[in-house]
Amino acid sequence: MSAAGNSHSSGSEEDIKEKHVISTAPVVNPDNAVNEIVEDIFDAQDVASGDEKELRAPICCILGHVDAGKTKLLDCIRGTHVQEREAGGITQQIGATYLPAENIRDRTSLKAETAIKVPGLLVIDTPGHESFSKMRSRGLSMCDVAVVVVDITKGLEKQTVESLHLLRRHNVSFIVALNKVDRLYGWKECTNAPIVEALKKQSDDVKSEYKWRLTKVVTDFKENGFNTAPYYENNKKKKVVNIVPTSAESGEGVPDLLLLLVRWLPDIITDKLAYDDTVECTVLEVNEHKDLGTTIDVVLINGVLRQGDQVIVCTKQGPVTTIIRDLLTPHPMKELKAKGAYKHHKEVRAAQGVKIVARGLQYAMAGTSLIVVKPGDDLRQAEAAAMQEIDMAIRTTDENEKGTKTQEVSSIKTCKEGIYVQASSVGTLEAIIAHLKSSSVDIPVYAWNLGPVYKQDVMKASAMLKRKEEYAVILAFDVKVMPEASALAAESGLKIITADTVYRLVNIYTEHIKGLKEAKKMQFAAEAVFPCTLKILPNRVYHSKDPIVCDVEVVEGVVKVGAPICVFTPSKDKSKNIIVHSLGRISSMQTSNGNQIFLARNGVVAIKISGDSPQEKSRSYGRHFDSSNELVSEISRRSIDVLKECFRDEMSAENWQLISRLKTQFKIA
Repeated sequence: MSAAGNSHSSGSEEDIKEKHVISTAPVVNPDNAVNEIVEDIFDAQDVASGDEKELRAPICCILGHVDAGKTKLLDCIRGTHVQEREAGGITQQIGATYLPAENIRDRTSLKAETAIKVPGLLVIDTPGHESFSKMRSRGLSMCDVAVVVVDITKGLEKQTVESLHLLRRHNVSFIVALNKVDRLYGWKECTNAPIVEALKKQSDDVKSEYKWRLTKVVTDFKENGFNTAPYYENNKKKKVVNIVPTSAESGEGVPDLLLLLVRWLPDIITDKLAYDDTVECTVLEVNEHKDLGTTIDVVLINGVLRQGDQVIVCTKQGPVTTIIRDLLTPHPMKELKAKGAYKHHKEVRAAQGVKIVARGLQYAMAGTSLIVVKPGDDLRQAEAAAMQEIDMAIRTTDENEKGTKTQEVSSIKTCKEGIYVQASSVGTLEAIIAHLKSSSVDIPVYAWNLGPVYKQDVMKASAMLKRKEEYAVILAFDVKVMPEASALAAESGLKIITADTVYRLVNIYTEHIKGLKEAKKMQFAAEAVFPCTLKILPNRVYHSKDPIVCDVEVVEGVVKVGAPICVFTPSKDKSKNIIVHSLGRISSMQTSNGNQIFLARNGVVAIKISGDSPQEKSRSYGRHFDSSNELVSEISRRSIDVLKECFRDEMSAENWQLISRLKTQFKIA
């Protein structure tokens, strides 16, 4: 796969030399080779061959770790402020932006006589957080090239490495945008300048730091199986990955990046970019729009979509045949996901990101193809093709831990008990659920929906009030909660949680769960009896009658203030093996130096046992029991159930083993 391929090739002397183009050359080489490479991108005039193919816009996916500056770099190119408007400055949804050739020419100050062979560039921006891996994979599956954004001050990070694996799997060429060069200490800003010009104006100290950090990044890529080099030193562009140093803040290197994408790339993948009338269209995202209802964002890779076209949408319920009512695109240099005015079209030509308005889209599966049925086409045959794609998309449906089949729509699994999730798009829904299912969170999902939270959503989620109170929650992300839904939730005791980022949403819920658990612990604290066995120390009984005061050694378990204590003594009645004498509850406990404590797991402590009933008050040390008898906490069926339900996190495996043994002694079923 050209420069994105696994560069572990071996054999020829030329290949071996290519592997060492990476870090030994000077940072800014003033020789003719560097000048020729840069001039080829910025100034060289193309000679028409007469039989050139019509090319569509390349589709470019932006990848990289969170906070590497992906959206900021796009904002710099577009002249927009999308990143500033995103919650926490973090991309939460996948988006697409069309950059027309004339805008790219203006942005790069390209000479009028220098040709751009493609009509523009379609850029897909993906979130960098770990939970959005499905979105990143979906974006890559339809792109021609990728830009991997790397923070020069941090090098390759976790999601960057994941992106490299995805690129290799999908066989996609890529360019590295080595971003944030303006963070180098002492960097002199050269707004929107080509990177070679900007580097020439830097001090020796800046150049030295740049070279050191560049070498480190090149080494990181090498360790991951990719040969890389700064593009202005790279004479093997088909085999060695280009690195373009950039600043999303002041624009250095951005012209270089754009021109590599629209001037170098078309020469490398001409056949792939050749325009084809056959419609090739993939569902990028499913959204709920307040005015338009359920819409789908698609990437039109080839062909033409027209208003009134009959199309087949892949859903979990099967193929859905519908008619395109409207085709919407954002204005040039604006993002498809951004809320605002759209341009209405009678037809749209590839490549382009398009919002489609039609009926029956609510269960569309992101990542599947949109099939256009032209006049004269066999509808049954088209639906059969759609069914094959649906089967492929849901083939990964597996059995959950209990062995029962789980529902899966766009790889979203639900089960009988769990929380309710509401989101504006399938992509963010997948990300929320991926985060909920992660080992650090592990929260099941009962049901989900797209769009505003309505009364019926609250009614459905309220089923958990009778099953598991902690799951009686709706997590609502980027959607409106309707007044009647909010009122019903308050009346029924269902909690609706909203937040502006996926991680904040889940964190609020986990804090809510902690609060519920603590409240439940307080409510049932008096009924919770932790298991313990205590040995009375001879000659250290200070008060033999109620209240009994003595020193004990904690042999097993955990002893707490408030625990009911009893003693087993042999029975004189041969029909009974032992007699259980209830002594009362521990009213206070202290260490050997007199410090009052609430619990003890080992060592020697002084306890005071106060009887509640007359019978307990009548029992005394020396008459009913002595130091040969073991004191134990008086557990019951109810106390065990309370421990299981509310205090499981405080119980160790040894404590449960002790419970099991005491159950036999107390004859608890």
